[in-house]
Amino acid sequence: MNIPLQIFLNSLDSGGRLALATMGIILIFRTSSAFNFAQGAISMFCAFIAASFLQATGMNVWVSSLVGVLGAVSIGIIVDRVVIKRTTKLHSVHKQIITLGLVMVFLGLAPMLFGSLNRLYPRFAQGSQTILNASITNGAIVNISIGISVMILLFYIIQKTKWGLGVRATASNDTVARMMGIPTTIITMGAWAVAAALGSLSAMMVAPDVQVQFAMMDSIQITALLACVLGGLGTFFGPVLAAYLIAMSRNFIAFYVSSVWADAIVYLLILAILMIAPNGIFGKKIIRKV
Repeated sequence: MNIPLQIFLNSLDSGGRLALATMGIILIFRTSSAFNFAQGAISMFCAFIAASFLQATGMNVWVSSLVGVLGAVSIGIIVDRVVIKRTTKLHSVHKQIITLGLVMVFLGLAPMLFGSLNRLYPRFAQGSQTILNASITNGAIVNISIGISVMILLFYIIQKTKWGLGVRATASNDTVARMMGIPTTIITMGAWAVAAALGSLSAMMVAPDVQVQFAMMDSIQITALLACVLGGLGTFFGPVLAAYLIAMSRNFIAFYVSSVWADAIVYLLILAILMIAPNGIFGKKIIRKV
């Protein structure tokens, strides 16, 4: 067996799930100036929507996942219109505390609406393939393809479209963007909708391995936040690349060093890197003239 290639392919799979969640968090951070600590809870809630639809209708996993993503978009819009819109004049710390409150809301609603039992969720594809003596499941191939395709599409939209220009302008300076006629409220609403959709897609990739349950996205949420800081909060692409780097580092360390201490070693490495580069690997130091 080609072990390095096997670990690399597995890392692309797990890294894609992490990158989707990371992109959602950094998108909201750049447009709303706050970390969304409720990203994992919202993603879990949408995974329950998809799993419940699948169980109730017997439709295939693709249709159920689409229902989960549409539910996520709706939830993202509702959260922005009902909650975030009213916090525009608050400090970013206050916004983050509010997202912590949203965690409690979704963790409370989930058992009330869906019950306390875990739900099974199938992979997007069955079977497996062998590539250069490395085995990979068809489900993992689909996950890798979705993760990379979605990231390329989002980066293209951000860099080449009018909506992307609005996102970048809002991320740079919300007040100036609003003075220039950019509808920053619509941009922020769209960012929350897209972020919720990305998180739910990540949750539905994770679900076949851990089942749909209340704590399914906890580790993804924590690691995604670390990826944002490691990659640099001033960029969109940096956190995504950091997410893949973290996934690969963890898997290689787990195999070649220690599976028990892999997470701890990765966290120590991240801390060491941030001590050398406080703004992240791809971040830039912002100098303000007075």
